[in-house]
Amino acid sequence: MKRYVGAIDQGTTSTRFMVFDGEGRVVSVAQKEHQQIYPRPGWVEHDPAEIIARTTEVADEAIRRAGIAAAELVAVGITNQRETTIIWEKKTGKAIGNAIVWQDTRVADDVARYAAAGGQNRFREATGLPLSTYFSSLKARWLLQNVAGARERAAAGELLFGTVDSFLVWHLTGGTSGGVHVTDLTNASRTQLFNLSKLQWDPALLAAFEIPASLLPAVRSSSEIYGEGTVGALKGVPIAGILGDQQAALVGQTCFDPGEVKNTYGTGCFLLMNTGERRVPSAAGLLTTVAYQFGKSPVHFALEGSIAISGALVQWLRDNLGLIAKSTDVEALARSVEDNGGVYFVPAFSGLYAPYWKDSARGVIAGLTRFANKGHLARAALEATAYQTRDVVEAMEQDARIELKGVRVDGGMVGNELLMQFQSDILNREVVRPVVQETTALGAAYAAGLATGFYSGTEELRAKWKSDQVWKPQMASADREKLYRNWKKAVTRSFDWTED
Repeated sequence: MKRYVGAIDQGTTSTRFMVFDGEGRVVSVAQKEHQQIYPRPGWVEHDPAEIIARTTEVADEAIRRAGIAAAELVAVGITNQRETTIIWEKKTGKAIGNAIVWQDTRVADDVARYAAAGGQNRFREATGLPLSTYFSSLKARWLLQNVAGARERAAAGELLFGTVDSFLVWHLTGGTSGGVHVTDLTNASRTQLFNLSKLQWDPALLAAFEIPASLLPAVRSSSEIYGEGTVGALKGVPIAGILGDQQAALVGQTCFDPGEVKNTYGTGCFLLMNTGERRVPSAAGLLTTVAYQFGKSPVHFALEGSIAISGALVQWLRDNLGLIAKSTDVEALARSVEDNGGVYFVPAFSGLYAPYWKDSARGVIAGLTRFANKGHLARAALEATAYQTRDVVEAMEQDARIELKGVRVDGGMVGNELLMQFQSDILNREVVRPVVQETTALGAAYAAGLATGFYSGTEELRAKWKSDQVWKPQMASADREKLYRNWKKAVTRSFDWTED
């Protein structure tokens, strides 16, 4: 009997289920989008019930397409959008409100108040994170403050809090009939409630953000058996891996040695460097976070540069401006011009993340002349992702004191060869795309496979990684530095746009 491992990839815009064989090759995949809800400017929500429904649907569909029995599925791993916050009822399993998505900026006023009382970095030493609208702490506090009766019900032990992984595991392992309430260290480290030196929930942080400890999931490693599935095609299958999406991509890219780096181009853009067992504090605007822990092996840490908007900017060109019919059309439109025509697009729709951390920034298009056309806008939109990546790379090298030789890339945008060549040019480094580009789901599958003995260890996983294409820099140094200098000028134009 052949054996396989599965992965739930619950992302910002869709949910996928993928089945992999022992070589890490994709056997089948099913994917469904879920609704993006924008009740007010700056607010971004998801319907938790829809996410659960999509998850079970794609699992059933992918397993059916693979033509395998549940007994052939050794284990399932979960990777998820991080920071997105859900609070739900123990008794019914229903969320008390929509999930507040990581991009949501409704707590900007709270960020300002907390920063005024102790600075933007008042919790950085404990958590590795600055105060920002990005993380889960203030989102959970907002739900408790603004949903009628929520704080009282939380105090009475009637509610549960979690990032999306916790919500999924609880529902998939029984829900109201014994569902397991857990998270892993990677997701816990994104809540701003978790102490990185003690590797546990921090009572002082819980008090500061007014979060009752009774809400919280148990924190486990990224690779162990948490429970068995109880629904649909997952019934009886061990749920055995949890990794936040960017950490999952790090694992899928087999970046197991200190100094190895991956960059994922998705809705946002996320560069992670494995720093090994060393927790590196950032002085350059990066995040210190947990990379992974496999079973009882030592915890590995990472430096992360988080960029809020990359692929989402292409979607914005498609949906809001109508410049392209589908996202993949952006490359042809950008190739219709020789260069950016002096146009720079700073996509600070939800403020700027690393290394600037300016919630008051907003998006700007700079350098417009009568010469500029939609091709220049498309090219500027693609180049924005590459420039932001260089911002993060320079900060990362400063913090880690390691010069990066190259970057392994993955995510939906790595099929855009114009972007990948420009990324190599502006970084002046090799950019390497792997054969298996679904590295986020693959990382979750690897974690589940390690927990159940399907994979023997990280050396076996590393041997499976293979390069598909390598881009080398071709741009003259003077041109590179002029482009980047103008980008930095455009970024400053986005600062302090909002005043409230």
